[in-house]
Amino acid sequence: MNTRNSDIYLGNRKAIGIRDIAKRAEVSTATVSRFLNNPASVSVALRHKIDKVIEETGYIPHASARALSSRRNQTIGAIVPTVDNAMFAQGIQALQSFLASKNYLLLLATNEYDLETELRQARNLVARGIDALILRGDRHHPTLHRLLAANSIPFINVGVYEPAKPYPSVGVDNREAGRELTRYITGLGHKRIAVVAAHQRNNDRAQARLDGILSVLAENGCSPPDEWILHVDYNLSDAGDAARMLLHGEDRPTAIICGNDVIAYGVLMAAIRLGTSVPQDLSVVGFDDLEWSRHLQPSLTTIHMPTNEIWTRAGRYLVEVLADHAPVLHQQVQFHLVVRESTAPPRKNIAEKAPASTTA
Repeated sequence: MNTRNSDIYLGNRKAIGIRDIAKRAEVSTATVSRFLNNPASVSVALRHKIDKVIEETGYIPHASARALSSRRNQTIGAIVPTVDNAMFAQGIQALQSFLASKNYLLLLATNEYDLETELRQARNLVARGIDALILRGDRHHPTLHRLLAANSIPFINVGVYEPAKPYPSVGVDNREAGRELTRYITGLGHKRIAVVAAHQRNNDRAQARLDGILSVLAENGCSPPDEWILHVDYNLSDAGDAARMLLHGEDRPTAIICGNDVIAYGVLMAAIRLGTSVPQDLSVVGFDDLEWSRHLQPSLTTIHMPTNEIWTRAGRYLVEVLADHAPVLHQQVQFHLVVRESTAPPRKNIAEKAPASTTA
């Protein structure tokens, strides 16, 4: 190949540009520009023609140049607490797949449940030219909303349904999910019920679940003593420690409600190692319905959270806003209870026995 005449490759050769694409496709540069920014704006025949040249040459449009002409970088940011969480990983994958189908790039950052860190990450993402932002939950630094408004960055809170608030949201009613799971446990006849919740710091989803759980327990006259309400990190080890505390001695719960499935796994495995029979001596429940929940022995009763749908809806909301459409501001996604092998009525001889530090 003649190096002087080749403009396809980089290195010591000329990089191909939009004028070269236009010349090879025998169209104007304006037509190529319209095709790159909005393929539907040119005819099907021209689309095929330009697309063929781009494929043959390996041309990649320069993101900065496209942003100058379209005022869009085709990039959406997302900030999640951590990627060390199966639910977040699953949701991010669903979001990535949807955005890719719309020709958007996803930029991801984490904040470790710290609002100052989240604000810094948001500034970094805005500085890199994101068009919109996905945030987890509705608890954020007060400066964050001003930052996004000042830069005209649309956003959506994912994982929560907050119709009374002014900011867009998509998710489940976490408080009602906690109530439904607890109604099931109390409906089995359990009165001696402990709770192992996720830490509440800057986690409005975990707080709402716990509020729902405790409200139903109070309604049924079986509010647990303080020492039966534990908060742990999202890992098996801490959950196992909590289970050992609760199952030590004679005064034990007959059911443990866990803030998510991973906590429930740790509780369930620790209980079995202690010789506690699940569900004959102890019922265990979780939230999320992770893949492993159906495969455990015993399989886990839990609340199924429609993670893929939630994150896909969040992505669709922002894509529609960026296209100057007006999607629904608050979108509620339905959860449902999945009953499996880890729950059963309590043994009759202890079903009505209240915890030592509470009254029946």
